[in-house]
Amino acid sequence: MSTHVKKPGWLTVNLLNRAVAGLTALGISVWGSRVLAVRGRKSGEWRTTPVNPLTLDGQQYLIAPRGHVQWTRNMRAVGGGELRLGKNVDVFTATEVADDDKVPLLRAYLKRWKAEVGVFFDGVGPESPDQDLRRIAPDHPVFHITVTN
Repeated sequence: MSTHVKKPGWLTVNLLNRAVAGLTALGISVWGSRVLAVRGRKSGEWRTTPVNPLTLDGQQYLIAPRGHVQWTRNMRAVGGGELRLGKNVDVFTATEVADDDKVPLLRAYLKRWKAEVGVFFDGVGPESPDQDLRRIAPDHPVFHITVTN
């Protein structure tokens, strides 16, 4: 498995993520944003971060543009979490998508959010050939989520 991680800088952690999470907590979605809540794999405590869920062909996915970060490790360990928007909470289970199945998902994600997250995909964009998307697939965990509530 890839160990690819692009850690956020101070501006992202202290300003951008907090602003998006704050608006989302108030029920104001920024381009479809949600607050992802996942229990810590060691502590069992809720951990939260803003995310951009992808809906494609009626299915929902979470894609990690920054790679194998803490929320992806927690998701693998606990198998689900919550997507929050204001007082609305969707409880879900999650199944990791195999690298071979990620190409159309990564393409759709980049088509929707390239302006926001494109820098984390090493020059690969929505118009890139399948082979380039396959090359970066191991670096970006993808989870199929199923809402259970």
